[in-house]
Amino acid sequence: MFRNSEAAKVCEGIAAATRKYGAGSEATSDWRVVIGVEQISAALDGFQECVRYLNIRRSKGAILQLENEADVQDALYLMLRPWITDLVTENPTDRTTNRYAISDFICPAARVLIEAKYIRDKEHGRAISRELHDDIEMYRRHPQCDHLIFFIYDPDSNIPDETQLATAICEERVIGGCALQCRLIIKP
Repeated sequence: MFRNSEAAKVCEGIAAATRKYGAGSEATSDWRVVIGVEQISAALDGFQECVRYLNIRRSKGAILQLENEADVQDALYLMLRPWITDLVTENPTDRTTNRYAISDFICPAARVLIEAKYIRDKEHGRAISRELHDDIEMYRRHPQCDHLIFFIYDPDSNIPDETQLATAICEERVIGGCALQCRLIIKP
């Protein structure tokens, strides 16, 4: 089903946990799948497979229309929430100088913050690096964030150089003695 072997491993783990701890299990009714940044990244890598499945499943046309950032956030929530039980949506960060940011998703147990972006046009594609660096500055002191994942949906391939963007974003930063690992996932 998945081309990505990591995504397949995540799905197998979820299925095993569901069989062991799911509804009707004597173990507990409050089961949790322990996840981390690698599993979340693997799930996000499978985003396009999920979108494709929904849009070709029925002959009536596309079920899932991704036309703006809110649509992408909704799709991500539907993908992640069933197995990330502590997923928190749209959580404002503390104010930094005269600004604050609203993170899209936080998984406190894994200390992962997910920021979703939708590339609107070529100008936005060229300016996305600056926007991501601004977000890094805003989230670098977030008390529940050791890992910052940028999920970018770029349906028209408006980012001029994805490799250069990844090089600029995907690195570990140590800011004020605190480590922040940044990742970048660009789809489709």
